[in-house]
Amino acid sequence: MSTILLTTLNARYAHSALGLRYLYANLHELQNDTKIVEFTINEQIQTIAEDILKHSPKIIGISVYIWNASQTAELIEIIKKVAPDTVIVLGGPEAGYTPHRVDFSRADYIISGEGEVAFYELCKEILNPTHGERIVHTGAKFIKSTMPDLKAITLPYRAYSDEDVANRTIYVEASRGCPFECEFCLSSMDEKVRNFPLDELIEEFEILWQRGARSFKFIDRTFNLNMTFANRLLDFFLSKEPPYFAHFEVIPDHFPDVLKAKISLFPEGSLQLEIGIQTLDPIIAKGINRPLRLEKIFENLQFLENETKAHMHLDLIVGLPGETLTGFGRNLDKLVSLTHSEIQIGILKNLSGTTLSRHDKEHGMIYSDIPPYDILQNNNLSFEQIQKMKRFARFWDIFYNSGSFENTVKLLWDKESVFNSFYAFSEWIYTQTLSTWKISLDRQITLIYNYLILNHDRETVEKALTEDMSKRPEKTIPFFLRQKTSQTNKNTENNITPKRQAARSSL
Repeated sequence: MSTILLTTLNARYAHSALGLRYLYANLHELQNDTKIVEFTINEQIQTIAEDILKHSPKIIGISVYIWNASQTAELIEIIKKVAPDTVIVLGGPEAGYTPHRVDFSRADYIISGEGEVAFYELCKEILNPTHGERIVHTGAKFIKSTMPDLKAITLPYRAYSDEDVANRTIYVEASRGCPFECEFCLSSMDEKVRNFPLDELIEEFEILWQRGARSFKFIDRTFNLNMTFANRLLDFFLSKEPPYFAHFEVIPDHFPDVLKAKISLFPEGSLQLEIGIQTLDPIIAKGINRPLRLEKIFENLQFLENETKAHMHLDLIVGLPGETLTGFGRNLDKLVSLTHSEIQIGILKNLSGTTLSRHDKEHGMIYSDIPPYDILQNNNLSFEQIQKMKRFARFWDIFYNSGSFENTVKLLWDKESVFNSFYAFSEWIYTQTLSTWKISLDRQITLIYNYLILNHDRETVEKALTEDMSKRPEKTIPFFLRQKTSQTNKNTENNITPKRQAARSSL
């Protein structure tokens, strides 16, 4: 039995909820009667409710996010029907900001904002009410938390279990808040950046390291803004023996020389930088209050691409107010010319709590009211075009971001526009599959092969595919390529390139 149970539905098992561990770490005398139990969105909701209620909790705290909002509402409905006296407290960005487009009214309380102090105080009041019996609310009572002092709250990292350390992503943070006001982002609500005590933070990371943690994903929005913190944290990892993996979200236009020098020291596979580009159009960026220093961005991307081994993950958004499909295409073409790294293509979402809705009338912005609240159409993009771009993004992940077709995918555009060429490819694929999911590698290879030989000679296409597939186990390669791939692997093992092999054979 646990008096308090903290839970959430993660997108997948490998993820872990840092927010739950903050709550747990700051429950003080209530901590011994508290348990963290995590689930995934793919599990049956009734089974989740059963597993939760096995602990007979008096209070259930649930973290709600865009990916689990609908499932959480269903979970609340079930729990309140079979165990109506159980107090349900919601927190997290999807519950903490209004308007609610998912019905959370059957919850007892909703905490808005950073909940470490507010949740503890609420649990104390529920378990030992100072004014007699607990008041039963018709509809959730909304509690706006005060912003906690980051130097006063207990850090959560010892709440990661040994199983978490061994099998899950370890999420960490060095700061909260963001100084920028990008209108599509919830971080813009908190303009002040606050830092955790650095010495204490490094000490906690060292404990995690000694326990075996080797994958650290920082959730800070502007990791590289504070050079004192950035340098100390990079030094922490540089002092360690690889392999390890550190993920940071960085702003693209702020890489002082000292930071560049440190990043260049990281070995391959150890550092990933998530870089939010979103748009390269100064007018569009200004319209959503996003700072954009293009010269610095291009300079820094070139440095990261050519002088470091860091893996980059860049973001572009489809559907920003005022941006056309042609404008988005220019952005994509430019990024592909600057880097070979992943370019994640996202569809604009209108999150509650942001100021994005102020553009609705001027730009005809229409969004879905079902999570993830993505745009359906606007004055520049029809519903049909948005649908096509969703498929474009999915196929881009499969054929470009996956790295499976590093050589072959370049044949799609050769010297033409990357966007226009891949758009045509995306349209053609959909006529063949009528789906964007469950397309096996064998089918992917066949699709890109059949498309390319419409405009390229077979030898060129097969050569590119053979080079790409030579990196994979033979059993995953279609039969018509196996013999060629096997020969490529043999030549590589013997340090003989295919060109040299051909020359030797002709003598």
